[in-house]
Amino acid sequence: MTLFTQVILFTDTDGRARFREETIALDQGTPQSALSALMPSGGFQLRSSPVGFRSTFHCTGDPQWVFILGGQMEICLQDGSSRIFKAGEHFYSADVLPPGQSFDASVHGHWSRQVGPDPLVTLFVRG
Repeated sequence: MTLFTQVILFTDTDGRARFREETIALDQGTPQSALSALMPSGGFQLRSSPVGFRSTFHCTGDPQWVFILGGQMEICLQDGSSRIFKAGEHFYSADVLPPGQSFDASVHGHWSRQVGPDPLVTLFVRG
């Protein structure tokens, strides 16, 4: 069976954003075209961010897949760790604000920025 590795940005039990990896089975289709089960989606958005773009700390509003179509995106967490995603790469962003909590920029979320010489182009697909 073929597996697809899904990088997930999530909110841990302490309210802080973390990365983890999970696999998705590609157990449908044919050996030449292995497919996952059909997953629901709630629409998509395209975004273009210029060279020099950097956000402030924030949480994901609604869980969504993020596909990097052009350029590079760095995601930085409160603990100082980061990952860079290049064109053709993806992650599932699910670091939502914990229920009942008010956003605290010293605890919650992540920030993102465009990296390198090319504008950042992303596709967001709501889960």
